[in-house]
Amino acid sequence: MEKEKAVVVFSGGQDSTTCLFWALERYDVVEAITFDYGQRHWQELEVAANIAKELGVNHRILDLNLLNQLAPNALTRNDVAIEHKEGQLPSTFVDGRNHLFLSFVAVIAKQLDARNIITGVCETDFSGYPDCRDIFIKSLNVTLNLSMDYNFVIHTPLMWINKAETWALADELGAFDFIREKTLTCYNGIIGNGCGECPACKLRLAGMDQFLLEKGAKI
Repeated sequence: MEKEKAVVVFSGGQDSTTCLFWALERYDVVEAITFDYGQRHWQELEVAANIAKELGVNHRILDLNLLNQLAPNALTRNDVAIEHKEGQLPSTFVDGRNHLFLSFVAVIAKQLDARNIITGVCETDFSGYPDCRDIFIKSLNVTLNLSMDYNFVIHTPLMWINKAETWALADELGAFDFIREKTLTCYNGIIGNGCGECPACKLRLAGMDQFLLEKGAKI
């Protein structure tokens, strides 16, 4: 029987690591792809490589520094403040990032004869990022299929769940402690629980606290 293959868009953060565990439970062969786009928290490249190695997953890092030149933002420039003003997209939004990431991953997936692409985008806690919406993913899925005449399926396990439910999924996958201790979500590059002050840390910690509270109530 032919082995079913999957490629995961992987940053080494909470969401993408949860998706990596999700993929490992479902597919025979899993590969992880990380992008170097001149990100401010460059440590994620090292964290992603270390996690992939520990889990025995083939991993590659692709150079996409052109994105830094095209779309200056708080994730790639130290002189741009991390902020979210009412009525505007957060300064951490990178125009075209998920579009480009998924397009490049699809090219690799086809070379690997893999039809499954997994990404951790989410509409529930997505901070207003337009390229995390389900309608965008579905649209791009059709476009990629047509562009390469190949039947990809983009899977989004986290699309309709919040951060507490993402922690619950990690727990179901037996990966709660691993993800809590070894992933990097913090915009300031602190592994695990992070700095506790940046927007990413606050969202992550609030979700974890809610999950632990709900789990404790069920015991």
